[in-house]
Amino acid sequence: MRSLALLCLLVFATPAHAAAPEQHYLDLRDRGIAKFSKAAENDETTKQHDAAIKELTGVLRSLVGPVTIKGLPADGKSNVDTLYKGDSGFGHLDGLGFATEGDKLQAVVTTTALLKHWLAEHREDGMPQEIDAAFKSDRFYYQAIQDSAFGKYAELPITKPASASVAVAVLGLRGNGDIKGPPTEIDVVAIQGDKVFFLAASDAVKTAEIPACEKVWKQMMAKPINKKDPRGDMTREDNAMTAFTACFAKEAPSQGWFAAAVKKAQIQLDMLPLR
Repeated sequence: MRSLALLCLLVFATPAHAAAPEQHYLDLRDRGIAKFSKAAENDETTKQHDAAIKELTGVLRSLVGPVTIKGLPADGKSNVDTLYKGDSGFGHLDGLGFATEGDKLQAVVTTTALLKHWLAEHREDGMPQEIDAAFKSDRFYYQAIQDSAFGKYAELPITKPASASVAVAVLGLRGNGDIKGPPTEIDVVAIQGDKVFFLAASDAVKTAEIPACEKVWKQMMAKPINKKDPRGDMTREDNAMTAFTACFAKEAPSQGWFAAAVKKAQIQLDMLPLR
């Protein structure tokens, strides 16, 4: 009898899990991707696509609830702005997106369930699967928003609000090509309960080159290219960037501008509705 009772519980638990609000959103999104990725782009499919994004926005609003972030519009839109697999920007973090004109300040609010699902979808892209590790990886900040690459230069030591279980801030540089230079963007991410808040501010702080790290870069770029590697020049540059940003992260706390960057990050974190 006990085994029968357990079997019944498992049978009834499965549909309940499948009917979770996040699963409804994901099913809706995936049906849209399957449909529009095969469809020819024309006025009619564009109209249908816009309607599908609007429907996703409505589901996300019910999932996330009302959100107020100082300096950003009150009504968020789906951060997933394309359901065409071939489009630039496909695969952004599922959640409500908020942005100022020109994306100088941009936020995404989602749930931990959607975040975990999204991380799993990007496993093959090198995305860490543990949330703490993902928040410290440049892969997260690169793929969550916008269409441009992101280089993480340093972590900024912010004070986590008592109501938040996680709060991370990073300093970096975003660009469509070269992402080497004085970093200016500050991104903060925090979790409160089952809600995840991500806030990115470009041109948030003025920094400067670190001579010791510039020396590391030049030394790495002076190394010969491996001719057996079909992308030898890119591999050398990737290795140089890894060594350069590692040096930057180590040296940044001793720089005169670092305290201002930490202060800006804390202000940015305090803009989120975490209290």
